[in-house]
Amino acid sequence: MTNPTDAAQRLATRLVHAGERAPAPPATPTATPIYTSATYLYPSLAALDAAFEQGDGYIYTRYGNPTVAALEHAVSTIEGGVGAVAFASGMAALHAAVMAAGTPRGETAPRPRGILIARDIYGSTSVLLREFFAAGGIPVEACDMCDLAAVDAAIAALQPDVIVVEQLSNPLLRVVDIAALAQRARTNGARLVVDNTIATPLLQRPLSLGADLVVHSATKYFSGHGDAAGGIVVARSSLLRDTLVRQGRLLGASLGPFEAQQILRGIKTLALRVERQCANAATIAAWLEQHPAVALVRYPGLPSHPQHQHAAEWFGGTFGALVTFDLQAANRTALGRFFDTLRLILPATTLGDIYTLASAPTIASHRELTADQRAARGISDGTVRLSIGIEAVEDLINDLQAALAATGEC
Repeated sequence: MTNPTDAAQRLATRLVHAGERAPAPPATPTATPIYTSATYLYPSLAALDAAFEQGDGYIYTRYGNPTVAALEHAVSTIEGGVGAVAFASGMAALHAAVMAAGTPRGETAPRPRGILIARDIYGSTSVLLREFFAAGGIPVEACDMCDLAAVDAAIAALQPDVIVVEQLSNPLLRVVDIAALAQRARTNGARLVVDNTIATPLLQRPLSLGADLVVHSATKYFSGHGDAAGGIVVARSSLLRDTLVRQGRLLGASLGPFEAQQILRGIKTLALRVERQCANAATIAAWLEQHPAVALVRYPGLPSHPQHQHAAEWFGGTFGALVTFDLQAANRTALGRFFDTLRLILPATTLGDIYTLASAPTIASHRELTADQRAARGISDGTVRLSIGIEAVEDLINDLQAALAATGEC
């Protein structure tokens, strides 16, 4: 390639090209660079043609980006997959995972016969599947994934191609038997998609238990600092990875390089953050369970949790950093007093940050469900979800004490 800053060129031309396309430095940077280029150059047309043919080179940013690829490699390694594909959000990743799981083996077009979902799955996931798939004639049914007999009955009735669950459901923190669900999926010719956002790979790695695809909203614990949105799908097989790559390129919901770098940076402190968050969560859950203004606490680390023994067996002694509880006064007035009194804990509709966050599922994560649908899942006007951060736990308890006193039930 000729030098783009040849002195014989006009100034206007040199202003455009000067400083661009310099050779890579001989030294390796310690941190992954942010590659912002939308496209890439090859030394010849034949080399460009070969890159298109092989499908594994960098051609156009929708087809791949070195910074994004570094993140995909990191998450695939962490989850024990054969490859991963990053998307612009967790919902885009979940959508892509369901489409890939519903793609017949060896084909490219998704045609799932049916989708079986957990009854208490994240509200927007439920709406997505019903509006995008059920509205298109693909049956979407829900069942209690903690009840394996109910799962067997639902599979027999629906004959699904795709089964979708969360490990630690949002917001009720129910625990499912991934190995048993994966075995049932295989036996019935279905693929199991696990949203592992809340558990994180530090508590469980679903691919090792037989899941086909693992999804993360990387906005949450992977990023960890509330400043980057993204989603990632990790595949257990090369076929599913290749399907995800193709569908990701066509959908165009690509993760940007800046967000990829921020999420990759966040992953480096994931173990340290989650260890502190889980310890804080365990302390707060035990404290809340004794408080007179609290009717019910949902936390897998408490013996009162219905799947506590399973969680203790499967998660290696840590139980996650979310705590959900119900106020004794289960009404919007008490809920408003609680939230409006908080000073340290932030009322925000996300989770997984270094800050402790509080959310009301009835007005946030499960807003799009009807009151009856929320009630069937165990969500009331008094339900509060806490995403525990890394602050001093004593300060968090003091803030909760004041907010609970404001509900008038102490």
